[in-house]
Amino acid sequence: MSTASTAGPLAGQARLTATRVHSLKAGRRQRDVRDPECRGLTLRIEPSGSKTWLFRYKWRKQTVRLSLGAVSEYNGLRDARKAAAEHRGMIERGIDPRTARAPRRPAPSALLVAGRPSNPNSIEFLAHEFLERHVKPNRRHPAYVQRVLEHDVLPEWKGRDARTITPREVVELLDKIVARGSRVMANRTAGLLGQLFKFGIHRAIVDDSPVKLLYRPGGREKPRERAFSEDELKAFLINLDDACRFQKLPHVLRLLLLTLQRRGELALAEWREFDFKTRTWSIPDAHAKSGKGHVVPLSESAIEELQKLQVMAGDSRYVLPNAEKTAPADPKYITRSVARCLKRFKKHGVAAFTAHDLRRTGRTGLAKLGVKIDIGERVLNHARERIEATYDVHGYIDDKREALEKWAKYLADLCDGSRQHPRCHVPQTGAGKPVDRP
Repeated sequence: MSTASTAGPLAGQARLTATRVHSLKAGRRQRDVRDPECRGLTLRIEPSGSKTWLFRYKWRKQTVRLSLGAVSEYNGLRDARKAAAEHRGMIERGIDPRTARAPRRPAPSALLVAGRPSNPNSIEFLAHEFLERHVKPNRRHPAYVQRVLEHDVLPEWKGRDARTITPREVVELLDKIVARGSRVMANRTAGLLGQLFKFGIHRAIVDDSPVKLLYRPGGREKPRERAFSEDELKAFLINLDDACRFQKLPHVLRLLLLTLQRRGELALAEWREFDFKTRTWSIPDAHAKSGKGHVVPLSESAIEELQKLQVMAGDSRYVLPNAEKTAPADPKYITRSVARCLKRFKKHGVAAFTAHDLRRTGRTGLAKLGVKIDIGERVLNHARERIEATYDVHGYIDDKREALEKWAKYLADLCDGSRQHPRCHVPQTGAGKPVDRP
């Protein structure tokens, strides 16, 4: 009496051992040897003699042979079987192992602007949902988040299943950013990654977050403290036209120094925000960093600079239009323009600075002139405590005007008048009359 065999389809194959893996010889054609003890694991032997581990599986009715790497990359047969078992575990969790591997040659991703990705577990899908459902409704500058994701995150993990990204891979990505000298950006990227995966957990796209950082990858950030000394400020004012390579830049920098507002608020400004009769600049909420605009009193000196910029702007609605005069200039235009002139400023005794340092210099100057702290903070439109901002809606326009008039006069006195220094175009406060914009 015979019994029916219950052996599997590989029962007749010889057992695969470490010795056999080493001893198998190449033939004239490519040859695959399957491991009967590990489902899906296959040894591929090329005619050249090279040996590679493959993992064979079915995904959505398609047979896939995925390369696991050369035999020499593994510490014996046991490690190869372990890798195959891990891939099998992914399949059981509904993850295609092909999407759990880092790309060999990362390429820039444009999927965030190409529509919603089809794979609901891909890193691109997670990033797309994060931008559309969280960033755009809640952040004033979603384009910044998109740039970070498209420049540093998606190229590194292109096509990956977001559930397979490991904490070590997060650390390695951030280390690359630090290595290129962008420590602050590494910290910003780490924060965004934490938000991204937290959102993914909330939306049931991932089960856990691989962002498990205990320290900032870029280290502790020191707040910038650059402010001009009195001698530097005088040299800056006297030599501004000579040091600047671009026609608009001297007027832009003087205006930033006289108003103490942010570069982005000026770069995005439209002429309708300015009233030359009442000598005010009404910055809208959409342009203010805090999300709450305010009214900036304008000194005669500031109006003079605006009038010169108005001539340069022509018929554009923007104070600093782009080349076609159809849109506002990118705020980074001011930063880049200053950076290109730093060598010239250095020759005149002005150390390296940024446009924002003018704002800090002015705030320091207001304190020296005896302007009260709360008025100085209101001039700069710094965010206030929530309760105070809710119940104190007074604009303090007269107090701010007095503070900025003091500052303009100080700058004019520092420059010692245009008669002694013809290149210093900071007129004495009260000189001239404001001209209404046509």
